[in-house]
Amino acid sequence: MTRQSVLEATDIVKELGQGAGKVMALKGVSLKLEPGELTLLMGPSGSGKTTLLSILGCILSPSAGRLKIGGVDTDGLSAEALAELRRQNIGFIFQSYNLFPTLNATENVRIALDVRGMKGYAAAARAEEALREVGLGHRLRSYPKNLSGGEQQRVAVARAIASSPAIVLADEPTAALDSENGHAVMALLAAIAREQKRSVLAVTHDPRTLSYADRVVRIEDGRIVGEERRPEGLNSPQVADLTKRRKSNA
Repeated sequence: MTRQSVLEATDIVKELGQGAGKVMALKGVSLKLEPGELTLLMGPSGSGKTTLLSILGCILSPSAGRLKIGGVDTDGLSAEALAELRRQNIGFIFQSYNLFPTLNATENVRIALDVRGMKGYAAAARAEEALREVGLGHRLRSYPKNLSGGEQQRVAVARAIASSPAIVLADEPTAALDSENGHAVMALLAAIAREQKRSVLAVTHDPRTLSYADRVVRIEDGRIVGEERRPEGLNSPQVADLTKRRKSNA
């Protein structure tokens, strides 16, 4: 049975700059994301992968082409409507974590819930639950300066999933991490995709991430140049071990 796509981009074109400096960053990109999969978008610097991620996340608008999120066509939507569509459907994970240094882990996660209208005890309880889901139940009151890089990225993951979005977009989630923490974060993203039936798309050029992917999409010069399924990603021992530990701690 074919699963319904949670995101569908068709013939996306994006022009950047003006006049003689105009650059065609994306040249007719089509991509679908389905629930329960970790997809990697891989390509060299300047290939258009970050621009595409920004369009899929409704941060940038395409110059041409169509984007549907949760069945909603974004064409013609106002900035306010796009922001609401983004809040309801998409969680973001950034390379640099983007945590507020004066807020503890729980408070950093609560921010994502505040902007979605969840306040008070319900927001605090959900923030703590999300942190426990990523293995940080013992760090609820810790500030970013007292967390390792891997722990800070886990807070960022908790913030992205706290509102239960159908789609999680990650921009180079392992770039600032050492090998051990990079593997741990990728195993976590893979487990989130499969256990919670979310669609996770990670932009990366890190070859360490390949073993966790269900699908790898390759982009060069603003075009999709290849796509492959990786059935071994479904059977990654790291993901299986993490899933087992998460269930035992539930």
